[in-house]
Amino acid sequence: MGGIVLCGGESRRMGTPKAWLPFGGEWMLQRVVRVLGEVVHPLVVVAAPAQEVPPLPPAVALVRDESAGKGPLQGLATGFSALSGQVEAAYVSSCDVPLLRPAFVRHLIGLLGEWEAVVPQEGGLAHSLSAVYRVSVLSRVQGLLGQGCLRLSLLPDQCRARRVPVEDLRCVDPDLRSLRNVNSPEDYEAVLQEVNGELEG
Repeated sequence: MGGIVLCGGESRRMGTPKAWLPFGGEWMLQRVVRVLGEVVHPLVVVAAPAQEVPPLPPAVALVRDESAGKGPLQGLATGFSALSGQVEAAYVSSCDVPLLRPAFVRHLIGLLGEWEAVVPQEGGLAHSLSAVYRVSVLSRVQGLLGQGCLRLSLLPDQCRARRVPVEDLRCVDPDLRSLRNVNSPEDYEAVLQEVNGELEG
């Protein structure tokens, strides 16, 4: 079971690259890689063509999209290609989930069974970047890209996906913090204050 962390987004709402946001003595990308690395191996980080990224552990592979601006679907294609032949499946994460819990990742992996994907579902929203996919869905990703479709939300519909209600995941992550993205300066500040408050308490 491998892992893919996507960090090539443009961070428009944040206004600064999320991968470089300081968080608890490390950069946010480093934190997500460290936590995910407790559960999966090998691990690849997918960056934009000319993107600078924080230092990564030697065992983590850094791969780059062939072209910029094609969103997370292109990142998944790059990541799956890098892991092809090494693992059967991978946990896929964005780089902006600093509260990701190893138990959450292990639980989703344990639900894969014979499915092609395991995707947390919150009402009509599929958390497609906090999910497990078989590397074989690469052909489906390439098919969407070939049609000019960049919508990641369509990927679960293209494969045999087990959609798991987020309420069923509270057994391993009571507050569903693993699904909490940091998309704006306000989100970032709120998460920092929350974590700092826990440390002080």
